[in-house]
Order: sequence, then structure tokens, then C-alpha cells
Amino acid sequence: MIEQDWIWGFAGGLLIGLGGAVYLLFNGRIMGASGILGGLVDGSELRHRWERLAFLAGTILAPIILYPLYREVDTHITGNVAVVVVAGLLVGLGTRLANGCTSGHGVCGISRLSLRGIAATVFYILAGGITIVLFRHLLGVI
Repeated sequence: MIEQDWIWGFAGGLLIGLGGAVYLLFNGRIMGASGILGGLVDGSELRHRWERLAFLAGTILAPIILYPLYREVDTHITGNVAVVVVAGLLVGLGTRLANGCTSGHGVCGISRLSLRGIAATVFYILAGGITIVLFRHLLGVI
């Protein structure tokens, strides 16, 4: 049988792209998850807090609602909780340093042909590749 996991990645990419387009169309702003969350945390965008909370609630509730349909999903993630926590903190730090994340720079930035989005995407993909080589292949941590 042919491996069909790529279909889930394709469907997820379509949904993220559609979400970014709808968010831009209705709000006139880029759908950057780190910026949406960051605006809630630091209080810089209180006038848009309800739409930010709705976006955040959707990202948390959607997997919970879909869980009964898709109980077994192999994410290939490590079982080492410390590695997951450190990785999450490093991603958060990286998104603050880059002034955005994969959804803002990668999905929305590249689709708008933003030079800043393209450059940020190139560098975070490169950093991710270097991280995998270092931590998986050289150090054997993940």
C-alpha cells in the first residue's frame, strides 16, 4: 500500500493557508500565531483581545474536538519531556527575535512576496536543519 501521510500534511497546509487568507481578508492583518499570542501576553493589543482569544481558543479546542476521530496520530516526537519543553522555549525565543513565526513569515509573508518573510523563512528553516543535525545526529538527544 502507498504511504498516504502526505495527504494530512497537504490538508493541514491548505487549512493554514485558508485561515491566513480569511484572517487577512476580514481583519486586514497578518495571521501570525506568535504575534497573536504575544499581543495577549504583553497587553500591547488589548483592543483586539477578543479575536485573539477566539483564535487561541480555536487552536486549542480543534484538536480536542477532533480527538475522538483521530486517536492514533504518530507525530514522531521524542518521549523526553525536557527536550520538548526546551524546544518550545527556543521556538518562542526565536519567534520574538524574528518578529514572527512560521505562520506569519512563512505562510502569509511568502504568499505576499514579502522579502522580510522570505528571508525569515529561509533562516528559520536553515536553523531547524542545523538543530536536527546537531541534536539528533551528532548528540543523539532527540
